[in-house]
Amino acid sequence: MFLLSWRIFYNMLLPGKLFSLCLITVFGCMCQKHEDPRQAVFLAGPMTSEQVEGLSGNPSDWALLDTFDCGYALPPEFQQYFKFLQTTGVTHYKVPLSWTQLLPTGLSSQPQQAAVSCYQTLMKQLLDVGLQPLVILHGSAVPEALRSKYGGWESQELVEMFQQYAEFVFGLFGELTDSWLTLSCLDELRDAELQNALDAHISVYQRYHQLFPGRGRRSMFYDITCRDLINVLVCRNVLQNIVNSPHLSILPFQTFAEKMFVGFLLKYVIQFNFQHLVPYIRNTLPTSSCSMTYCKVWSDFATKTLSEPDALLNESFPDGFQWATSSESFKVEGGWSEDGKGETIWDRWGHENHFFDNHTADLACDSYNKVDYDVYLLRGLNVNTYQFSISWARIFPSGQRGSQSEKGVLYYDKLINALIESGIQPVVTLYHWDLPQALQDYGGWTNASIVEAFKDYADFCFSRFGDRVKTWNTFSSPWVVSHAGYGTGEHPPGVKDYVVASYKVTHNILKSHAEAWHVYNDRYRKAQGGEVGIALNSDWAEPKDPSRPEDTAAADRYLQFMLGWFAHPIFVNGDYPETLKTQIEQKRNKCPLSEPARLPVFTAEESKRIHGTADFLGLNHYTSWLINSTDGGCIPGPHGVGDFQAHVDPSWSSTVSDWIYSTPWGLRRLLNYISKEYLNVTKVPIHITGNGMPTEYSGDTLDDTHRVDYLKSYINEALKAIHLDGVNVQRFTVQSLMDSFEGPQGHSERFGLHHVDFDLPDRPRTPKQSAYFYSKIIENNGFASREKLFNAQETKNIEPNKVSSLPPSTVPSQTKNVWSRFSSQTNFQRKLYHYGTFPDGFSWGVSSSAYQIEGAWNADGKGPSVWDTFTNETSSIPGNADGDVACDSYNRLDEDLYMLRALRVKSYRFSLSWSRIFPDGRRTSLNQKGVDYYNRLIDELLAYNITPMVTLYHWDLPQALQNLSGWENEDMINIFNEFCDFCFATFGDRVKFWMTFNQPHTIAWSGYGLGQIPPNVKNPGTAPYRVAHNLIKAHAKAYHTYDDKYRKSQGGQVSIALNADWVEPKDVNAPREVVAADRALQFQLGWFAHPIFKNGDYPDAMKWQVGNKSELQGLSETRLPAFTEEEKRFIKGTADMFCVNHYTTKIVGHLTARLSPPSYEYDKDLSEAEESDSPSTAISKQKAVAWGLRRLLIWIKEEYGDPEIYITENGVATDTKTTVDDIDRVFYYKTYVDEALKAHNLDGVRVKGYIATSLMDSFEWLNGYKVGFGLHHVDFTNPHRPRTPKRSAHYYYKVMKDNGFPLPDDERTLYEEFPMAFNWSTASASYQIEGSWRTDGKGLSIWDKFAHTPLRVDNSYNGDIACDSYNKVDEDVAVLKKLKVTHYRFSVSWSRVLPDGTYNFINEAGLDYYHRLLDALKAANIEPQVTLYHWDLPLALQKIGGWENEIMVRRFYEYADVLFSRLGQKVKFWITLNEPYIVANLGYGYGTFAPGIIGKQYIAAHNLIKAHAEAWHLYNRKYRAKQGGIISITINSDWAEPRNPYKQEDVDAAKRYLQFFIGWFAHPIFNGDYPEVMKKTIHERSLAAGLPKSRLPEFTPEEIQRIKGTHDYFGFNHYTTVLSYPVDLGKQQDYEGDRGTGTTHDRTWIESGSFWLKITPFGFRKILKFIKDEYGNPPVYVTENGISERGAVDLNDIHRKHYYEKYINQALKAQVLDGVDLRGYTAWSLMDNFEWAAGYSERFGLFFVNRSDPNLPRIPKNSASRYASIISCNGFPDPALGPHEYTTLLTTTPIPPVNMVNFLGLELSSDDAGVALYVLFAVLLVSVLGVIFVVYGLMKTRRKLKKTAVASLQMEKM
Repeated sequence: MFLLSWRIFYNMLLPGKLFSLCLITVFGCMCQKHEDPRQAVFLAGPMTSEQVEGLSGNPSDWALLDTFDCGYALPPEFQQYFKFLQTTGVTHYKVPLSWTQLLPTGLSSQPQQAAVSCYQTLMKQLLDVGLQPLVILHGSAVPEALRSKYGGWESQELVEMFQQYAEFVFGLFGELTDSWLTLSCLDELRDAELQNALDAHISVYQRYHQLFPGRGRRSMFYDITCRDLINVLVCRNVLQNIVNSPHLSILPFQTFAEKMFVGFLLKYVIQFNFQHLVPYIRNTLPTSSCSMTYCKVWSDFATKTLSEPDALLNESFPDGFQWATSSESFKVEGGWSEDGKGETIWDRWGHENHFFDNHTADLACDSYNKVDYDVYLLRGLNVNTYQFSISWARIFPSGQRGSQSEKGVLYYDKLINALIESGIQPVVTLYHWDLPQALQDYGGWTNASIVEAFKDYADFCFSRFGDRVKTWNTFSSPWVVSHAGYGTGEHPPGVKDYVVASYKVTHNILKSHAEAWHVYNDRYRKAQGGEVGIALNSDWAEPKDPSRPEDTAAADRYLQFMLGWFAHPIFVNGDYPETLKTQIEQKRNKCPLSEPARLPVFTAEESKRIHGTADFLGLNHYTSWLINSTDGGCIPGPHGVGDFQAHVDPSWSSTVSDWIYSTPWGLRRLLNYISKEYLNVTKVPIHITGNGMPTEYSGDTLDDTHRVDYLKSYINEALKAIHLDGVNVQRFTVQSLMDSFEGPQGHSERFGLHHVDFDLPDRPRTPKQSAYFYSKIIENNGFASREKLFNAQETKNIEPNKVSSLPPSTVPSQTKNVWSRFSSQTNFQRKLYHYGTFPDGFSWGVSSSAYQIEGAWNADGKGPSVWDTFTNETSSIPGNADGDVACDSYNRLDEDLYMLRALRVKSYRFSLSWSRIFPDGRRTSLNQKGVDYYNRLIDELLAYNITPMVTLYHWDLPQALQNLSGWENEDMINIFNEFCDFCFATFGDRVKFWMTFNQPHTIAWSGYGLGQIPPNVKNPGTAPYRVAHNLIKAHAKAYHTYDDKYRKSQGGQVSIALNADWVEPKDVNAPREVVAADRALQFQLGWFAHPIFKNGDYPDAMKWQVGNKSELQGLSETRLPAFTEEEKRFIKGTADMFCVNHYTTKIVGHLTARLSPPSYEYDKDLSEAEESDSPSTAISKQKAVAWGLRRLLIWIKEEYGDPEIYITENGVATDTKTTVDDIDRVFYYKTYVDEALKAHNLDGVRVKGYIATSLMDSFEWLNGYKVGFGLHHVDFTNPHRPRTPKRSAHYYYKVMKDNGFPLPDDERTLYEEFPMAFNWSTASASYQIEGSWRTDGKGLSIWDKFAHTPLRVDNSYNGDIACDSYNKVDEDVAVLKKLKVTHYRFSVSWSRVLPDGTYNFINEAGLDYYHRLLDALKAANIEPQVTLYHWDLPLALQKIGGWENEIMVRRFYEYADVLFSRLGQKVKFWITLNEPYIVANLGYGYGTFAPGIIGKQYIAAHNLIKAHAEAWHLYNRKYRAKQGGIISITINSDWAEPRNPYKQEDVDAAKRYLQFFIGWFAHPIFNGDYPEVMKKTIHERSLAAGLPKSRLPEFTPEEIQRIKGTHDYFGFNHYTTVLSYPVDLGKQQDYEGDRGTGTTHDRTWIESGSFWLKITPFGFRKILKFIKDEYGNPPVYVTENGISERGAVDLNDIHRKHYYEKYINQALKAQVLDGVDLRGYTAWSLMDNFEWAAGYSERFGLFFVNRSDPNLPRIPKNSASRYASIISCNGFPDPALGPHEYTTLLTTTPIPPVNMVNFLGLELSSDDAGVALYVLFAVLLVSVLGVIFVVYGLMKTRRKLKKTAVASLQMEKM
């Protein structure tokens, strides 16, 4: 285009710069390749009369023709004049419109019609003569109506009115011209006025092309021009200076006619001497080769030096600024195939070994299992926003909506909810590169159908999560997808096609984005109120040589090819940038033989739909480049097509990545560029959605100072853009939250603020220094120092909260009733978990102490303490450890605060280092730096609403005071008071909770008695008492100082922290032992608590003991000092609350201790032992005995007048091998906190707070660093002392969040009924109950032999008689009737029917027994459920190999045939095998069950499965039609939970446990063949051991087909749940080695009489749901479920009642809530029987079988009544609906326990044992008293029979 005008010579305005139009004109021609001169534009136009006068003094007629005013009619001469101009070569004529004339009122609805007609006539006249109108929308004058209302261009409202005016004009004149100028005469405008005018221009430009989309490039839409800057004479002079050619002379044009023909002259110049202008233009106008925006931004910053950063801007970000960090799904989640997740393109590539060192994202950071861990980090960081992406394939595995995975959805629900609970706003990215592989198989982003798929996916996410998610990114860095995924192929899917695919991908991504935005806008925005944008990545591009305009243009092109490719369609006009389109078009023309690029074209409708589809612009920015212009030739890709190359300045700071250099200045420039280029009209904010840098994976990964510097400078540049440039940036996001899987680089590049150890399965997360830096930036909201704001606590305790005066304790104290109340509790009663919560306001906290964590032992003027002296002079501490550095908390306060923020504790207990504040212990040595440290700590705590709980003295006495004899010196009372006084005065305005001493008992006894801890005084007889005396008086004085001087103004509380173990008497029934236990408590706790909380004096028990001992030792007076009456009054009541530290429980007995040497220890006259049944800890004699805490709290309540109690220390030590997966600590808190909750909720103890010990691992006194109590692991080998949260930290956070243990859904009773046809059953098995082992022709079984083999069965029990059911059919059926069961499950003894196991001989007597039983059941209306095989294989068959021999398949088939044919008419429910897992694994694997074979379980299982299948086919083929029964197999399995549910390898172990258990047998039968994990694992391990094939037999394809589907239902036995974890047994070639799992249990699970069985009802529901999901929801019959007991018989078996209630209710939930097709339930067992290797030691029965009675009576337990009531009610009727007709069965008269004793190898009742004893005595003395004793024995027998009759009568009452 060649634009000339004599008028335009006057002036032209470009943003911020003035240019000679002459030069612009020529340069414009240079840039355009116009082969046809007619394409040039020659412009004439009207001048105002003032302009004409300015030129010649007297206007001529021609000049007047050049002016007009449409306020009047057009002169008739205009037509002639226009013709004249056309003949001179003029092509266009300028038509300035008057806004005022067209719209006098400013409203488009009220035009002045005369002016409209005038302009229309003028334009038509021009067109008639061949001139094109160039219409100027507006000059200067604003309609007065608008000016009076809105003002000038400073008004945004005027901009909007101008937009309406422009649209009105386009409607009137748009068909008459296609050349427009928006504004002119703007030289008067400044700053905001000019900016608004620029905004108006851009908006009008965009609106024009929306109205006339078809005109495309034909429309000429010129930029802003003005009039009074450069006149024609200047142009003339310029041209004369730059042109020196014989072919051209510039005439001195002074006349009007000369001016009229300038256009013609310039045309001549251009056509003939253009080359003379080029050098001048290049040197004069270096910026004219780039776009207006880039040149503007670049030139604004061009004077700044790139290598020197600007000074730091110490300002704050705007209020409400969003601070974020981020992650991406495939980089952190792991769980690549968990819970139905589909494969992604990154999964596929990883498994094809495309990444560094063959890394994969299979586990990544394991975030799928670690929501709590990740949110913990976010709380610690203090971010208010977290940006993460959703895995499309986790929600829609196939990419399509129909494949939705609910478990994947629940993961994101959990994450979002956790964020919101923590006050963190989720920002969700819908797509971050991890395309479902299923979609890629159809072309991925190159397939246009993906637009609809993405729209569906986005729609689902908005609908599911949008109620909580208010900010959405549709895509993150889509340029990377197009460039690296489909262009260079560096990323998956690895497509290398930058000619077509890359551009097509961008095309589809833009359309997908737009569709998602419209879905949200149309369907969800109104209800949800969120925003949707896109996160685009862009570098900043700087010209390599600023003096070369080509480089400037190349830098501009770089941005357009990267950022503009996506931003321009969305934010500008719905289409790609002109630069991009032009460049590609030129390349295509240049390279006809090798197409370099094919850019798709948007339709007009698509452009319209894309444009404006963003509520914000997200920016991912990391680095900058130096760009130079090159000839890219015909090479595809941005560098080739774009004709540019990227470089770096050697001075730039590099990173481990070859594409990231630290160039912070580029961020500010880029933000300015974006603001001007894309957001000038569409006023949306910028969100920085990603910024960060990688570091190496080796070396010092935690001290990432490079990242700190990077973030500091980049964040500051964003701040400058906001403050100095007015850019609207609303968020800054650091990439990333933690080290993660970084695509092709795997784990080798680390972007994280937190270090992740990818070598450990726990994937521990440890904050780096950058995390602490970033949290500080967030805390200050930038770089300005901010005054700490905190909410000072109310001054409320202006009166002391003293406990009222109490009388002294008696000996023993009245609280001895605690033992009588609790010591007789059963294990079930003791362990029954209590669900509930503490009251609102409960104080949850953590603790530390100065010497243990601070370090800096001699820094900043701190004086030495006794611990400094001790640790630096002794070698008795493990590893010669000391506290010189400890956790370095003195220098790492921010790191400690991070942990406290993350935990969200309400309080933090810490101690003051006396020698840090007063180095020599006296006020005169005040060290202000020490004071400053504690001031900062306290202020920071309050800023985060954490209450400081301050201990004034925690054992670290200044050495200077110990040199004066320390606490043995009475002067210490006043010296300590001086220290306390200072602390109260200095910190008391903020500290409201004070403890004077921590564990004074430890100070007195361990420090001055045993001499174990500093000051190491060994004087056990007197020093401890003297020291305690001074400590008590020092405490009292400090209390009174606070009370007198500070309480009224500060309103705090003061107490003392006392330590106490709980003690249990060795024998609670022995009064002397109870007195000893009470004495133990008085000597430990009462020593200090009694004076303070009761009467000001020591306990009488203590005074009595020490006084008597002293006298016996020949002393003239007691070694226990005495308080004066005045001192007693002074001491009494000096505590506002009771603070107690507690760790363990001891067993105490009475002992007469030695008199010499005198010792506090011997004064007590006690023996002490550990509680034997409780878990050990890492510290000897400190077992975890949770139930002791409840009893101690009750004792304190009753002993000390019901004070408010704070548990100020409680925790457990673990050894150094336990780092972050500290399950023992989790169990400890789970049990101990619950005991505190019981004390509060059940016993009325006023527990007000709980403090967990401790915040982090620290210096543990005499144990050094050998053990740790921390919720956070500290690596003491690392100088940075990194703190890593342990699992217990996350657990404790949850306890605090829940304020205790609210009743979980699993524990809530479901009040519902089972279906009417539900089967209720109980069970037995032949060998366990029948007895008669050699009766009526029965053959021997393997259990007959096994039980008669020594050491095989407990206590040499056997099943010879068992329950004698062979002879007691009627008795068994009678009790069945009373149970109300509808079914009875029993098994047939194979050897009773077929004595040798074959049908060579059928024992009719055996069959007759079963006929009698079946007939009796029928008469009782009870349906039989018959098991063909319940472990008692005929011994004859075992002699030929048993189940190892494949012939057993045939033998079992024959046996089944006999039973089906002989009993089938009476049996409609068959079970082929009971628990083949037990047969194979215990019988043929471990050898612990009959037949006692080891290592043959796989072959035995193989034959068992085939035998089952053949029996099923037999019944199906031969008997089903005529007998109408059903047949299947009963499979048993535990449920398995991962020991650590946050750990994928534990999750995998639990799954493996299940597949090796239930799947071993269920998978072949229900799914076909063994589970894949079994086949793969056993095969690999077998080959690794050198075996030629797998130890697991293989089914042939024919066998697989024959076995699969051999079931009519799923028979299932279940008892318990285990916690599973991985174990590596090396090359051990057996089942355990193959399975590779270990098991344990939760300590809160209640035990049974079987070591393997814990009460875990929740697992029952879960495994039933597992069966439904894994095996196609078959009908399920629970064929066994029950619990055992051991020891003394108690017919009031509350644990069994509890078990059945909970388990059956869980089954009901599975049926009602989970849709499990549950058809029946069977209680194991009907009666106590022979329990295999346990003999009769374990009892499962609903009925007790009294084995001491030859008649073996069946006596009901209370559980029988409860089970009968559940059956009668058919479930659990809702009590809210009133009494059920069967609820009378719910209670029975309690039956007193039957005490059993062992008498001569027989288990007898105590009465029977007495009878037997008398009988034996009678035999010995028969010669003298025979008759008398016989009579006496008969009388006792009669008494016994009477008791049995009573028991039977009670059963009748049911």
